[in-house]
Amino acid sequence: MYVRRSAAALAATVVIGAAAPAVAADPTPSASPSKAFPAELYGDSDPTYDGVWRQSLALLAQDTVGVKPAKGAVDWLLGQQCANGAFAPYRADTSADCGAKTLVDTNNTAAAVQALAALGGHDTAADKAVSWLKSVQNKDGGWGYMAGGATDANSTSVVVGALAAAGEKPAEAVKGGKSPYDALIGLALPCKGEGAGAFAFQPDKKGALAANADATAAGVVGALGKGLVVSPGKPAEATCADGSSPQQAAANGAAYLTKALSKDGHLKSALPGAEDQPDYGNTADAVVALAARSGADAAREPLRWLERNSARWAAQSGPAAYAQLIFAAHATGADPRDFGGADLVKQLNATGPAPQTSAEATAKQEKDTKDDKGDSPFGVWWYVGIFLVVGIGIGFLLSGRKKGPQA
Repeated sequence: MYVRRSAAALAATVVIGAAAPAVAADPTPSASPSKAFPAELYGDSDPTYDGVWRQSLALLAQDTVGVKPAKGAVDWLLGQQCANGAFAPYRADTSADCGAKTLVDTNNTAAAVQALAALGGHDTAADKAVSWLKSVQNKDGGWGYMAGGATDANSTSVVVGALAAAGEKPAEAVKGGKSPYDALIGLALPCKGEGAGAFAFQPDKKGALAANADATAAGVVGALGKGLVVSPGKPAEATCADGSSPQQAAANGAAYLTKALSKDGHLKSALPGAEDQPDYGNTADAVVALAARSGADAAREPLRWLERNSARWAAQSGPAAYAQLIFAAHATGADPRDFGGADLVKQLNATGPAPQTSAEATAKQEKDTKDDKGDSPFGVWWYVGIFLVVGIGIGFLLSGRKKGPQA
């Protein structure tokens, strides 16, 4: 689905999304090792271009697996919001109001909405962010990375996920008579020719569409009206067929991804000038998209490839990468705590402030306490008292025997 890459070179042209998204965080730190960043922030690389993005994904992933994030981490995210509801990638000084030079964007804002909506108790902040997103919707029904920018599949999809997470109906978010689904269908390639069934990121200067695997993964999830976190869909074959419904566009996109993954079990980097190498983030997004559209079995092979090969990438890339893998595991019903032998939850937690007690840990603690008490209504300390009394009685008896009979 989404999880966009957020490098400086991509910030102006690619959507950072994730799971409704788009790209994953850039693994190359751009800050000097001596520079200190907020202790409440997940990851230790420069947050200038992806601070809110990776924080949102980290918090959302923790919530997905029953971990209660650190309060400070949630407060940090809330503190990044501008008065108009939007989020920028990172604001070092939140005491200053957001101004015209504050580069707020749709991707970070939509990711924050999904995280805050999942955590609960932050309706005011989420609603303000949704209102801002609606205010910058394009007349074709979609969204670009920046307000007013040309519509792209990734940004539109991550916003669809935010609308759905906030309880909105994406089909009812209409601008110029067009909904987000109209925008996504407009970026879908026909079932004949090169890239059949795929989604394009954006039309080129001549208006032509070119298949883009990352945009397709995002487009499938967006067309289904879902966000970064999805549950396995019903098993269904995905075949490319003509049609103008979002459901058919999602099926066509899934058919394209299935074919693209069939040879090696993973997607390859589509960045201009990049070497012919695996793209772990896009592969994770594709797993989410296939599972959402066609069921867990449809994504089984790329999931297994990730289990075997993604450890080094995740360690280098940080919290957003771990979150993407957790989303992929969740979408397929796999165990994120045993992902190819790795505990993704533990690894994610280690990149930021220690979370509060997880629901799982709390349940275990309550069970252990109950087991200690046994079936007795009096509890373990009742037994301790009994043994003390018995011990004292035995002590008196032994003492009496040593003294012998009194004269």
